[in-house]
Amino acid sequence: MKYLLISIFLFGYTCQIHAQGTIPDEFFAGKSVVLVSNAPQARPLATWQELAEALHPALMDAGGDPVGYYELEQLTLSEETQAGYAAAFIKRQINTVIILTRKANGTLHLHIGPFSNSKQIIQSSVLWGIDAISMDNLAEQLSAFGKSTRSKNYLVLDVPEFLGGEQAVASSTSRRFLARNPLNLDVFKLGVRLASGTSEAVLSNFRYDLLGKSEERIAAEQAEERNSLEQIFEEYYPHQVAYLTTAKTDQELIADRVQFQLIRVEGREADLLQSMGLPIQDPEKNTRIVVKFYIRLIVRDELYIGPTWDADPNWRIALTNFLKNLAL
Repeated sequence: MKYLLISIFLFGYTCQIHAQGTIPDEFFAGKSVVLVSNAPQARPLATWQELAEALHPALMDAGGDPVGYYELEQLTLSEETQAGYAAAFIKRQINTVIILTRKANGTLHLHIGPFSNSKQIIQSSVLWGIDAISMDNLAEQLSAFGKSTRSKNYLVLDVPEFLGGEQAVASSTSRRFLARNPLNLDVFKLGVRLASGTSEAVLSNFRYDLLGKSEERIAAEQAEERNSLEQIFEEYYPHQVAYLTTAKTDQELIADRVQFQLIRVEGREADLLQSMGLPIQDPEKNTRIVVKFYIRLIVRDELYIGPTWDADPNWRIALTNFLKNLAL
């Protein structure tokens, strides 16, 4: 399988590698987890597990100790899920996070950074990294970098270990997702966070459809999102809204008569359905990345996803559908 996958990633192009500095020291002296984001449109077809199988020997040759492989989209499904995985990584005494991204055009992007020991997973999106056209050349570059540093990792697993993270996922799915609308929306304020992302969202920047966006483009999208958000609420939500520009505790929100909080999650549709306890009619047709909104009742920590599934790849459509369904 290793050699088959190395060969199928050769497209007849010259590898293009861009690296700054050296691999972090933590990589050579501790356990690593590997997060893989694989664009379903990329050709030739390969699952994220197959990518991991091809990458594992290269990480070993480089001097790393990859003890577990996960799909990036599973970790970043929601802040709660990410926090659950982070707790599991802390228990396993993880030192380093390795991220492999395969974009829709087939290019490979590997990044390595220290584990933050927090729910952020990584502290910054600025990590050591290399880019490659093929897995073969990516492996060659990793091996070359590894030869310059003596590794302290011994007894490394010969094959990749795929860990489902059931306990981490359970920490989020154990909460009550209710397929109906909350009561008393006309009495208390709905807290809506204006910022496009949170500190936990840094990891999502390495997703196959987000990696490579410039800071200018991100800033422009955030400004556009804020304007659109306010317009949509003005048109489709008749009750009080409290726009939140900074993070606040539950106690602070309740003191300001904010009993409800709008939550936005983004991920593969099938994953979102499963995490919310809803049936997946056709998993093969639910691979698209969608946005889903729901309302959290703060005092009871209950999560209301609405009576109708209204997720959509376009967050504006998803929000409009959700607000319309609040009247059902």
